[in-house]
Amino acid sequence: MSSLHGDTRGFKKLLPFLGPAFIAAVAYIDPGNYATNIAAGSKYGYTLLWVILASNLMAVLIQSLSAKLGIATGKNLPELCRETFSKKSSFLLWIQAEIVIMATDLAEFIGAALGIYLLFDLPLITSAIIAAIGSFAILEFQRRGYRTFEALITGMIFVVVLAFGAQVFYAKPDTSELLMGLLTPKFEGVDSILLSAGMLGATVMPHAIYLHSSLTQKRIVGKNELERKQIFRFEFIDIVIAMLIAGAINAAMLVVSAALFHKSGVLVEDLDVAYDQFALMLGPSVAMFFGIGLLFAGLSSSSVGMLTGDVVMQGFIKRHIPIYLRRLITTIPPLVIILMGVNPSKALVMSQVVLSFGIAFALIPLIKFTSDKKIMGNLVNHKLTSGCAWIIAFLIIGLNLFLLYETLLG
Repeated sequence: MSSLHGDTRGFKKLLPFLGPAFIAAVAYIDPGNYATNIAAGSKYGYTLLWVILASNLMAVLIQSLSAKLGIATGKNLPELCRETFSKKSSFLLWIQAEIVIMATDLAEFIGAALGIYLLFDLPLITSAIIAAIGSFAILEFQRRGYRTFEALITGMIFVVVLAFGAQVFYAKPDTSELLMGLLTPKFEGVDSILLSAGMLGATVMPHAIYLHSSLTQKRIVGKNELERKQIFRFEFIDIVIAMLIAGAINAAMLVVSAALFHKSGVLVEDLDVAYDQFALMLGPSVAMFFGIGLLFAGLSSSSVGMLTGDVVMQGFIKRHIPIYLRRLITTIPPLVIILMGVNPSKALVMSQVVLSFGIAFALIPLIKFTSDKKIMGNLVNHKLTSGCAWIIAFLIIGLNLFLLYETLLG
């Protein structure tokens, strides 16, 4: 816990508040987003770049509500759900949250394993075991305190930034087409609408909503409503910076794919194919940047998923299991899937389908609580904020249901 008061000014005044949003932002650059962005760029060029911009604006609003909830109440979203809903409802909410987190961890773990597989040409199962060892190592930093863990995750995010920044530099995208795609919302047929739905529908990750409120609830505690409002202003800056970086990474994935694959008429939907094409078009060193970005995104996302699992269990049912045991349990499903020979990219897509089930259970309570003045005090949502949040919620939930239908029945 830090103090709000001090003699520092400027960036030093802001520094203690930076960190929570970077942890939550990892959810927006997990390997589950890679295949979608690469496919969008290779098939439609820069056309759907505006979807990433719209997704980021949504992310800023939703994550700010989650952060604000923790600041205003000193409690996280699962804890408030337990206090508000019946014991049976809280238990069921916990079960669905654990399933969602396991699906998230599946995508992230497979992404990290795929990164090692591509970089070092090792068997996929060997790569998965190495990824498991890496994820256990990261847990040690988590045990040393939130500052150390935040520093590690932020460092890993910047590795991903550098990796994709280098790819953009070598890909030499068309600046005018890039700006047109960013600022001109349009589609190219029904398939582009479906792909856009996938990009938008996967924007808000349930575990990021649960987690962000827990990261701010006791970090810096305001003694009164005025202090809490000041804390939120600083945390909002943290959110904007972190989401801007996450958005830039997602945009870079699409831009590189558009500049290379779409321009050459190559349709790429699998991550291993993307890696091979990078090596073919720009050389092995540039392909290596892609593999490094995938590896670090997977490892950082997986560790954040572990942290969220602990938050939801304690919040919904007031229980706790050792984090190493949780890591061991959640390592088993991806190892089994890899041993079964399932295509990693297909496994990533199916994990996103499972995530679709959990969106409403996190998003609706979040908006409900942050719109209640008795709970939030002077940090309660403005009517315009609540209105925008409900529109976004119904849009995201609707898109996820549509994707669910198309995937399972279409």
